[in-house]
Amino acid sequence: MSDPQAHLLVVDDDERIRGLLQKFLIRNGFLVTIARDAAQARRLLAGLEFDLLVLDVMMPGEDGIALTRDLRAKMGVPILLLTAKGETVNRIEGLEAGADDYLVKPFEPKELLLRINAILRRVPMNKPAETGPKVLHLGTVRYDMERGELWRGTEPVRLTATEAQLMRIFAAQPGEPVSRERLVGDLGPSETDSGEKAQERAVDVQITRLRRKIEADPKQPRYLQTVRGAGYMLQPD
Repeated sequence: MSDPQAHLLVVDDDERIRGLLQKFLIRNGFLVTIARDAAQARRLLAGLEFDLLVLDVMMPGEDGIALTRDLRAKMGVPILLLTAKGETVNRIEGLEAGADDYLVKPFEPKELLLRINAILRRVPMNKPAETGPKVLHLGTVRYDMERGELWRGTEPVRLTATEAQLMRIFAAQPGEPVSRERLVGDLGPSETDSGEKAQERAVDVQITRLRRKIEADPKQPRYLQTVRGAGYMLQPD
C-alpha cells in the first residue's frame, strides 16, 4: 500500500489517459493532481509541493524531456517519464535529463504503481520543517489539503463525509473541470437513488450544499464553478 500522504502530479496532454491514471492512483492511496501540459504543470508547481511527478514525454509545446531538465536544475522532486519511444537512446536521454525512471507505453497499471512505490522508497518524503500546509484560498474560506479541513477565518466549517470527498477530488486538480460522471464514480453509488441520471442529480444536490459553505453568493458561484458541458471546477484565488 502506498503512503496516503504521497502527492503526485500527472502531466499528460491526453485527457483520457490523465483521467484513467488519476482514478487508478487515487484508488491506490495517492493524492493526485493532473495537468494537461508543461505550462499548467509549472503553475501548479509554483503553488503546491509534490512527492513525485509523472510526465509524458511527447507533449505539444514544451515536452517532458525539456521540462524534466529545467525542473531538475531547480528542485529535487522525483520524476518518472512516460513515453511511446522505447529505444535505448530515448531512455538514456530521459535519464540524462534527470528523470528517476522511464516507463514505455503501453504499460500495465500495476507496473506503474510498482515503479512509483520503488522511487518513493528510495527518496524518503522528508519535507523541510518550515514547509506550511498545502492550502487553497477561496475568498474568506481556506481549504487545508493535507488535513481535509475547511476554515472560515478561525472557525472550522463542518463538512459531511460526501462534501469532504468532493473537496478532495476538486482540490486535487484546481482549475480543471471534473465531469459529473466521474464524480458519480468516485463518490460511489447512492443508497437511495438508482440509474445514471438519478446519481448525477444526487451529485448536483451535493454541489449545491457545498457551495453554501464556500461561496459568498451560492447562486452566483465564484469558486466552485459550473463548466458547461464539462462538469464542475474548483477555481481558487
